[in-house]
Amino acid sequence: MSPLAIGFWGMGIALFLIALRVPIGLALGLVAFVGIAILTSWNAAFSILGLIPFETAASWELSAIPMFLLMGALAFRSGLTTALFDAARLWLGWLPGGVAVATNFACAGFAAASGSSLATTLTMGRIALPEMKKTGYDMGLATGVVASAGTLGSLIPPSVLMILIGVFAQTSIIKLFVAGIIPGLISALAFALMIILRAKLQPHVAPRDSERTSWRAKFRAMAGIWPLPVLVLGVIGGIYSGIVTATEAGAFGAALTFVIALANGTLSWPVIKASFWDALVGTATLFFIVLGAVLLTRFLAFSGLPMFLAQFMAESNISPLAVILISGACFLVLGMFLDPLGLLFLTLPIMLPIFKTVGLDLTLMGVLIVKFVEIGLMSPPVGLNVFAVKSLVGSDVPLTTIFRGVLWFLVVDLAVIGLLIAFPEITLFLPRVMGL
Repeated sequence: MSPLAIGFWGMGIALFLIALRVPIGLALGLVAFVGIAILTSWNAAFSILGLIPFETAASWELSAIPMFLLMGALAFRSGLTTALFDAARLWLGWLPGGVAVATNFACAGFAAASGSSLATTLTMGRIALPEMKKTGYDMGLATGVVASAGTLGSLIPPSVLMILIGVFAQTSIIKLFVAGIIPGLISALAFALMIILRAKLQPHVAPRDSERTSWRAKFRAMAGIWPLPVLVLGVIGGIYSGIVTATEAGAFGAALTFVIALANGTLSWPVIKASFWDALVGTATLFFIVLGAVLLTRFLAFSGLPMFLAQFMAESNISPLAVILISGACFLVLGMFLDPLGLLFLTLPIMLPIFKTVGLDLTLMGVLIVKFVEIGLMSPPVGLNVFAVKSLVGSDVPLTTIFRGVLWFLVVDLAVIGLLIAFPEITLFLPRVMGL
């Protein structure tokens, strides 16, 4: 059997194992190890197994991930985000679907501190879902906005997914962070517009808030959200000003969160222990998958599969737009069955050489990939964010109701992706202006 055929068989077996619910890191690593042994020798496979995981785990760029996870955990555990939803509700409650709109923008705000879609969904869901249920909102809309707006945690910087894409694509993480700002804001605004229009057309799904709030109460609520803007501006400002690199920004953000929580009077020993435990578990889970993905990348390089596909694309004279659409379709289909990290690490080793061959901008593709992954977080039958919301509402809300509510946001997300593809400058404008 030729190396190329072994590469194709390896990808098929990896997908099969993942479909059987074998842990993703184990499935990728096992296929890679056996594949390398077949292509080279068992001694070489054991040598690579002993070397690559250490080199990967010791990577300086990846050290940002546990720090950003710690930053998000500290922000959540110390309650720095609790006032965010209350302030958004007071200021936006007068709009049609005001509580849902407030939830949407509160998710966007928390996303900038957590870097994680799942953390954003769980945190804001605990706060917003009881409020929308009490107000009489349709639970499809209520759960849909939490599951969908939570995906903004993958796009609005700092983003763990963007760090991983930057490391694998060997492109600037800072540039990816900055490139995600405008698409992230557009996504949040598009979600809000859809909620308002739907509430206008179907008033029964989002009863208007009859409570009148004084300007004094609104400004008092704004005073309580100061920790989050300080944290976000501190991290992004530190990166842009050159005080810290994108890698160092994780540790800087974690330290800044610690200081803010201390000044806010919400830091305690139980909070510190719980935050470190959350970051430790998240890092271990993430790195286990990363190690499997890196081994898979080495196996595919030995098989020649990525270069074969890249050369095939080049010789077929397929346009860059066609490559974007084909890769997007692959991400969307696989996203229905794989979790975001599995999807990312299974496809990047194959997709990146193709993007480079046809001359696509890797920064633009990084943002589009995150958008595709976001849709996977909402799509049946997996939809991790949907199941995260389901864990919050229990048996009170059927899973079909949540997916029905999410469908509206999926349509909006597809429209935003179409906009980003049609006008790449939306993504690339800000990095260019900032000289990145």
